[in-house]
Amino acid sequence: MAKHEGNHHNHHDSTDATEQNHHPSDQYDDETTIQEEQEQMDHNKHDHDGHNHSGHGDMVEDFKKRFFISLILTIPILALSPMIQHFMGVDWRFDNDMYILFVLSTVVFFYGGWPFLTGGIAELKERNPGMMTLIALAISIAYTYSTVVVFGWDGNQLYWELATLVVIMLLGHWIEMRSIMGASNALEQLVKLMPNEAHKLDENKQVQDVPLSDIRNKDRVLVKPGEKVPVDGIIVEGQSTVDESMLTGESIPIEKEEGNQVIGGSVNKGGSLVVEVEKTGEESYLSQVITMVKEAQESKSRTQDLTNRAAKWLFYLALAAGFATLVAWLTLGYLLDTAIERMVTVMVITCPHALGLAAPLVVAVSTSISAKQGLLIRNRADFEGARNLNAVVFDKTGTLTKGEFGVTDIVSENSYADEEVLRLAAAIEQNSEHPIAAGIVASAKEKGIEIGKVTDFESITGKGIQGQVDGRKINVVSPGYVNSNRLSYNQELFNGLSEEGKTVVFVLVEDEIAGMIALADIVRDTAKEAVAALKAKGIHSIMLTGDNQKVANWVAAQLGIDEVYAEVLPDDKANQIKKIKEKGWRVAMTGDGVNDAPALATADLGIAIGAGTDVAMETADVVLVKSNPNDVVALIDLSKKTYRKMVQNLWWATGYNIFAIPLAAGVLAPWGIIVSPAVGAVFMSLSTIIVAINAKLLKA
Repeated sequence: MAKHEGNHHNHHDSTDATEQNHHPSDQYDDETTIQEEQEQMDHNKHDHDGHNHSGHGDMVEDFKKRFFISLILTIPILALSPMIQHFMGVDWRFDNDMYILFVLSTVVFFYGGWPFLTGGIAELKERNPGMMTLIALAISIAYTYSTVVVFGWDGNQLYWELATLVVIMLLGHWIEMRSIMGASNALEQLVKLMPNEAHKLDENKQVQDVPLSDIRNKDRVLVKPGEKVPVDGIIVEGQSTVDESMLTGESIPIEKEEGNQVIGGSVNKGGSLVVEVEKTGEESYLSQVITMVKEAQESKSRTQDLTNRAAKWLFYLALAAGFATLVAWLTLGYLLDTAIERMVTVMVITCPHALGLAAPLVVAVSTSISAKQGLLIRNRADFEGARNLNAVVFDKTGTLTKGEFGVTDIVSENSYADEEVLRLAAAIEQNSEHPIAAGIVASAKEKGIEIGKVTDFESITGKGIQGQVDGRKINVVSPGYVNSNRLSYNQELFNGLSEEGKTVVFVLVEDEIAGMIALADIVRDTAKEAVAALKAKGIHSIMLTGDNQKVANWVAAQLGIDEVYAEVLPDDKANQIKKIKEKGWRVAMTGDGVNDAPALATADLGIAIGAGTDVAMETADVVLVKSNPNDVVALIDLSKKTYRKMVQNLWWATGYNIFAIPLAAGVLAPWGIIVSPAVGAVFMSLSTIIVAINAKLLKA
């Protein structure tokens, strides 16, 4: 409990075990400088930004541009195509119209189809044909055959097929890329946590502002109130309260004094500190977190999605059916041009337009629904995998709890009422900015208690705070103060509250105990509902926190969580996720702090609480904008519905092949029934319309 005891209350009776764990007192080479760390961060930032973030935005714009230009060119291509004219019952033919058609189609093929042609080649090099290969095959065959027809071969050109296929596939890819987030900026966000400069003290204790890269081991730096600590080091002068919640998960700002260690990136909330630099370069805490996030992101599996698997089999089917059709027609004694036309029709028709829209349309609708529910989907593949989750791991502070103090118990003594004890405490605490003070004042306001005025307010070292309320001397003090002054109180009740990990302060009226107030990090109401809902679905809820064991156990008991891992360091969080995954489970991690970033990146699904840090959100696959744990349940439900709808769409998109391919191949030719490419186009149009309507039917 000592670790929660605040600065102005002097609740600092013992050393924080978790804090010790965070800062092993290893000694490092004095010559190591922060320059190395900065260079590594800059390199990470450049790699991450250059290859992913801006690249993704450029790609979206590129697909958009290619789509609109190809769409504009497709209109005259359709108008000039004899097959489309025949289908519409018009005749717009004129001299050399086929050469104009050839030029327009060539632009669409090479400009609009370029991403698919290069993508197809890349897939074939990896011996893993997918959607790109299937599209490239269809448009290449359509373009080559049509061009040969225009320049003398006997047959019907299929430029209209090529153009519409390119346009619809570009649209599908554009929709898909807009619907999912670009690459993570987690590493860049981590770098931003560190200040650029430090206040270095020279031999005469004069302050010089120098770049962080100039700081070396054993240098001394001044950290002013409200500033970020620039380095990992040991306090040699001053005392303060330091907020490490963003880095370690510790829910309450920690009292720091001479001899205590501080982490670079944490925030100095109180007095000025002089810190002796202890760790620089790659040994610094933040740099280690950066490395872990980078490794976890790189090791993530790139699961091939449903559409690609469907496209892969359709690619093989197109080749097999095409060549089988060619051989069959030649064997039956038909001319080569007739056999080739049949083969081309089969191979082109095997790449359904609807397949390019089957997944993207569902993704677009699903993303829209999720946005309205406050779920920001950043990684579609991992989001779709949420339907198979076996366990959800929750960080405690800021996720299951609000990350702020609230009053949980009031124990009044000596004929004082609970409300009176809270009123007096709130009156004297209203002048303090300490988290305990904020919790007491907020609780009094919630209960509608009128807070009186305080006079002669003072903070007395070793005694807590003191002031006059209604003409009486009121003190709010730590257990250490009460014990040192041999004041009697209900020790059994106090010990019970302490065992639950709660912070207890005493309220004195004229040096007599009026009561004690217990505070703890407030549990979110929605967290209990979420845990119960997950349990009903057969999904395990696990708590993983950097906070101490007592606090973690108390929160877990409130929520009905059976499995708890407390006092866990960031690298251990990621390792703990790996251990759970070793059971063969699919695991989601829900968190909000920098210390959660490696675990978020390691989990099968990383879920960030929206009110958390930028780093956590940038590392996550999904962000819960409303910071509501219940949204984890909504996320899993939406994932299941999205997947189900996607499977339906893929069946609609590819199912028509069961009928269209045999008909296009000419199985009914002996009876005089041959499916023309125009009829094939009608089949494809119908499947595309059905896929679009079905996607729109997706509901939350």
